[in-house]
Amino acid sequence: MKYAFPDNFWWGSASSALQTEGTREGETTWDYWFAREPNRFHNGVGPQHTSTFYQHWKTDIQLLKQLNHNSFRTSISWARLIPDGIGEVNPDAVDFYNQVIDELNEQGITPFITLFHFDMPMAMQEIGGWENRDVVDAYARYAQICFELFGDRVLHWFTFNEPIVPVEGGYLYDFHYPNVVDFRRAATVAYHTVLAHAKAVQAYRAGHYAGEIGIVLNLTPSYPRSQNPADVKAAHVADLMFNRSFLDPVLRGEYPADLVALLKSYDQLPACKPEDGFLIAEGKIDLLGINYYQPRRVKCRDSAVNPQSPFMPEWFFDSYEMPGRKMNPYRGWEIYAPGIYDILINLRDNYGNPRCFISENGMGVENEQRFIENGQINDQYRIDFISEHLTWLHKGISEECNCLGYHMWTFIDNWSWCNAYKNRYGFIQLDLETQQRTIKKSGEWFAATALNNSFDKE
Repeated sequence: MKYAFPDNFWWGSASSALQTEGTREGETTWDYWFAREPNRFHNGVGPQHTSTFYQHWKTDIQLLKQLNHNSFRTSISWARLIPDGIGEVNPDAVDFYNQVIDELNEQGITPFITLFHFDMPMAMQEIGGWENRDVVDAYARYAQICFELFGDRVLHWFTFNEPIVPVEGGYLYDFHYPNVVDFRRAATVAYHTVLAHAKAVQAYRAGHYAGEIGIVLNLTPSYPRSQNPADVKAAHVADLMFNRSFLDPVLRGEYPADLVALLKSYDQLPACKPEDGFLIAEGKIDLLGINYYQPRRVKCRDSAVNPQSPFMPEWFFDSYEMPGRKMNPYRGWEIYAPGIYDILINLRDNYGNPRCFISENGMGVENEQRFIENGQINDQYRIDFISEHLTWLHKGISEECNCLGYHMWTFIDNWSWCNAYKNRYGFIQLDLETQQRTIKKSGEWFAATALNNSFDKE
């Protein structure tokens, strides 16, 4: 069967500054943490060893063109552009980003630019990071500088990539710096991130730029184990905390009342100012990027909460391991393609069918070298993964969901936070020793799909 997509559909991939560019002038939290605890990073590989986009941007953009991308998302590094977060703009960074943006446009590849992709300048973290409202103001200034420098040629802006992840990683589950486990501080970080987002949107609107502004959220549909009211309630709370805590403010301009009530009853609400509500209402977006990797399956708790334990989301639900679920064993994540459809239907039915696109979807696999045939990685499993998700995406579009494109994570195998190069995600294989790039079978498949704006599937 042939699956054809709407005209002008965005075909492309996504990456980030910190994961591709390599060493920068300004120190980030990642540089700082790696220098102190390299043992927390897979094989002791830190953020200085990335896929050398800073050196190879021109030839990499040629590869994007070879893959028939008409769009590409990457990020600007706040720490590269303004090394101390608040001071002088680094002219070398301006030159670099200008060259990248101009080359993308020249090659017919529309740049999608994210302002913050987990890379807090260490100078900003030292004064509290997102816990400090001064950092919110510093970010708003940084955003405005980016709009002024590049806004004439970048027409698709995103304030944050997956803003829930620094909250989870840095303040709840100890997988990002600053390795804090404290729900109230996590809630403050999440809240201030929404304020920072809204201030950037405000600045963009005030500048009357020609493009549009949005945010990229990783949405994890919450499925209850059963329709038992206790399981349904557990899934509802998980959805409130992990999806709607960002989805509602950016699409509706306000927080869900039941989330506020829940956190208030446990004394976990962040400090608010009277004018915050107006600011959040101003932060409504033009375009939503959706990162989808896995569903969240939950059930009601089987055991009582230890009252001495830290307050956590898991006070309200347990994870549920559904029998027979399909897994990516390398990442430990469930593969569930219908989730992409369920997200789109939820947005259509409950959020006014906003303009959106799939900004990330992908499959990380360990030791892909074992699949080399005639000098090329035969990653048929990735082609199967993408085509299955695109089939469900196509179904959503056929039912009038306003989804405008599909970006894969990622373009070239890149460095991935604490996992370094353990799992590879790229359309293009990266040889770490030589930095040579080789297109995988999935890259050829995607290039054909983008060229034809369609694919065939039995």
